[in-house]
Amino acid sequence: MTVLFALLLAVAALTGHTWVNAARWLRRPTDRPDDVDEPVAVLLPLRDEATRVTPCLRALLAQRGVPALRIVVLDDGSTDGTADVVRAVVGDDPRVTLLSGVAPPPGWLGKPHACWQLATRADPAATALVFVDADVVLAPHAVAAAVTELRAARATLLSPYPRIVVATAADRLVQPLLQWLWLTFLPLRAMERSRRPSLAAAGGQFLVLDRAGYTAAGGHASVADKILEDVELARAVKRAGRRIALADGSRLATCRMYDDWPQLRDGYSKSLWASFGHPGAAAAVVTLLLLLYTAPPLVALAVASTAPRMSMVALIAYLLGVAGRVLTARATGGRWWPDALAHPVSVVVLGWLTLRSYHLRKRRRLTWRGRPVS
Repeated sequence: MTVLFALLLAVAALTGHTWVNAARWLRRPTDRPDDVDEPVAVLLPLRDEATRVTPCLRALLAQRGVPALRIVVLDDGSTDGTADVVRAVVGDDPRVTLLSGVAPPPGWLGKPHACWQLATRADPAATALVFVDADVVLAPHAVAAAVTELRAARATLLSPYPRIVVATAADRLVQPLLQWLWLTFLPLRAMERSRRPSLAAAGGQFLVLDRAGYTAAGGHASVADKILEDVELARAVKRAGRRIALADGSRLATCRMYDDWPQLRDGYSKSLWASFGHPGAAAAVVTLLLLLYTAPPLVALAVASTAPRMSMVALIAYLLGVAGRVLTARATGGRWWPDALAHPVSVVVLGWLTLRSYHLRKRRRLTWRGRPVS
């Protein structure tokens, strides 16, 4: 019973931290920004995105409030006609430049190399760089709002996290964990104020950077071999003495990351090992998550008829965990009903994906878009 009470208190504390982050410290860019009076370059790396890039491009072309907007697209060795789709969508729009990428040299992974090519070949006059992935669709005011928030935060890097679009059962189980993890375990205000590189987070789907600070931090060249190049770039910015910030970007952008379960499974498997580092750390974190969020409902069911008080304590712990998911969903534009009730199952799936990630990395079988990633 003592252990169960300890679990209850721990879950209550974490859910309280989620509430504080969501209610007080999470930045929320305005959805009615003033015009941005500085040159901005939007940078879009593409590799085999012919079937997905059209909504992204159309949204970029429809941006408002950024008179000096330039869009640079890099076709990173696509074999599915991505470049032809880009040409068909943008036509002769003078704001858009389409580049042909070169293969990453030794020591570089594909995504950092594509982003570095874009950053170094963008208009030198651009003082803000906006990196966008092909699966992101921006609202018409998104770039203006994000750059405005970057300047208001006095940060070098701003990560406005898009609203993740969920369509399948697998999406609904796994994708909400992205926002839940950083809202539950990351002290947002301390992250902004602290210079510790370990206290950093970012999402590469939609990143906004001050160009001078990006260059001072070494840009993507400083994270050339990192599978989590977004988080590592945030850490590089901190090591350069600059600030980073996270924001709720659910009113600015949507993102459908994966089309089906195999894509989702492989997408998480390629990078979870890098999130945790040493396998021992991963085992400890996953075990703790299972104890906090999966064990309580199992205990509540197991002892419901023999130890009703213990069952009630376990049930309260489970409901507090569910409340954390509800708070996260409501703060980031996600779906909470009835998905949050399956939070214990989500944690189990996360544990399995983490185990799979380490297993495949050990056997050097991790790939993404036809390229090895470890």
